[in-house]
Parts: sequence; structure tokens; C-alpha cells
Amino acid sequence: MNMKRMMVLGTIATVAILAGCAQPGLGGGNYTRGQVRGEQTVRLGIVETVRDVTIDARDTGTGTLAGAAIGGVAGSTVGGGYKANAVGAIAGAVVGGIIGNAVEKNNNDRKGVEVTVRLEGGKLIAVTQEKDEEFRVGDRVRILSGQGSTRVSRI
Repeated sequence: MNMKRMMVLGTIATVAILAGCAQPGLGGGNYTRGQVRGEQTVRLGIVETVRDVTIDARDTGTGTLAGAAIGGVAGSTVGGGYKANAVGAIAGAVVGGIIGNAVEKNNNDRKGVEVTVRLEGGKLIAVTQEKDEEFRVGDRVRILSGQGSTRVSRI
């Protein structure tokens, strides 16, 4: 196996491993280690509206770098001379970086939900979280708030 092929396969393996390092969940049932065993305020209410949203992924740069590396290596195999290889590597890195960034964003965006709740006292609040349970207008829900986050769950 030649060196360029080994580099391409190594880069692909690295991207696959990094893709498995998904972001922690942002839903009502996900807690960080720091949120465990902390007191939270509980309020009750009725769902007024539900709207699907997209939670934008963090841009880690991993997709861009991996795509640029793969594209650069693949592009360097184009042509027969030093200049052609260099031009191919640069073009491949640019195109690979653009594609890698798009793939990362597409794979890491999350489906979310914005839930508007009328609290028992009449006040309206809205909470946006990852869509890890279904809410319908009229559902009785509890709202947990504390330690920098608020979440909604059905009763």
C-alpha cells in the first residue's frame, strides 16, 4: 500500500472516531454532572403552543480540518508533475474543507422544540430544548429551573 493511500485511510479513520464524539444531549432528560444532586424549583402549567426548532451545532472545526486533509491528499494525486500535484492538493483541501464543514454541521444539528407554557399563576414562559419527548397543546407539564437551566417534562 502506498504512502498517500495510507494517509487517506488514516484521515478517514480519524474523522470517523471524532464523529463519534457527539455533543451531550440538550433535552429535558439530560443532565450534566454539575447539575446532579442540585436543588431545582418546580412549577406546574399547561402547554399553550409547541413549535419545532433546529438547535444549531457547535462548529468544532473538525469537519473542516478533516475534509481539508482528505481533499488535500486526494487532490495531490491529480496530475503528473510537482506543480500539478501542488495545485490539486490546494484545490482539494479547499473543496474538502467546505464539504467537511457542511457534513459536520448536518450531522450535529439537533431537532428541538419550543414549548410555551401557561403557569398556574397565569404567567407565560417559553422553554427551548432538544426534542426528546412529544408535547401537545393542553398537556400538563412541570418546569424544572435551577443551576442555569430550565427544562419541561410531561406529568
